[in-house]
Amino acid sequence: MLDVCLLGCGGMMPLPYRWLTSLMTRFNGSSLLIDCGEGTQIAIKEKGWSFKPIDVICFTHFHGDHISGLPGLLLTMGNADRTEPLTLIGPKGLERVVNSLRVIAPELPFPIICKEIEGAEQTFEMNGYRLKAFRVNHNVICYGYTLEIDRAGKFDAMRAKEQNIPQAYWSVLQKGESVEYDGRTLTPDMVLGAPRKGIKLTYTTDTRPTNSIRENAKHSDLFICEGMYGEKEKAVKAVEYKHMTFYEAAQLAKEAQVREMWLTHYSPSLTRPEEYMDEVRSIFPAAKAGKDKMSVEMKFD
Repeated sequence: MLDVCLLGCGGMMPLPYRWLTSLMTRFNGSSLLIDCGEGTQIAIKEKGWSFKPIDVICFTHFHGDHISGLPGLLLTMGNADRTEPLTLIGPKGLERVVNSLRVIAPELPFPIICKEIEGAEQTFEMNGYRLKAFRVNHNVICYGYTLEIDRAGKFDAMRAKEQNIPQAYWSVLQKGESVEYDGRTLTPDMVLGAPRKGIKLTYTTDTRPTNSIRENAKHSDLFICEGMYGEKEKAVKAVEYKHMTFYEAAQLAKEAQVREMWLTHYSPSLTRPEEYMDEVRSIFPAAKAGKDKMSVEMKFD
């Protein structure tokens, strides 16, 4: 099961009723954060989740509304006596930007590992999931992220018995590990069926519609996408500043054949996103207007 929380859904500046865009996921005892704008710590506390299990923080890009909350979060983690390493992932220049921000958070009791994304796409394997960064189209280098959790095939006890595999090794093979027994190498494919559908989450913001989003979001169970503007008259502004409208996001969701879409990263002037959702749902029916602390438990089918 993957716990997902859209901590905040605002763009540019935090508002009294809307925190800046940030996403937090929890899986298998580990937590991942995507973007960390001003106020992210408050959003986490409001949700009732903990800072302690956060072991990966990803950044889409280095505009202030996506990274300015990092120094405070690092200090909070340090004050909680954290000693485990923290991995940061982001565009080229990540280490320079983080070191600059750490002028106000210089001494930490835990190491920071910076992984700068190389090229248009890069995949990271960690904590039981696969995280893929893919380039999008903003006015600075910017990436979207897809998180996938694979699911092995169903265990076939009959096949295990037919091949005289001792029951003591069944659980090991079911976990995907091989075993040496009686001069044989027992492998998971001997007792597992075809891989089953896993869980796929895609998150992207601050971008124009791109093929990279369309391809990487394909068949996602949940697609969280920027919807900077709901007002039709701001379509030209979206192009100029390289953002997206609600309707462009809905079209992407339709073309990528995702199961569900949440809109996020609203302009501060957009106070009632729900007013535009009827037309959005005419393009993609499974669309929702994101709101702070919107959450879901994503489970295997």
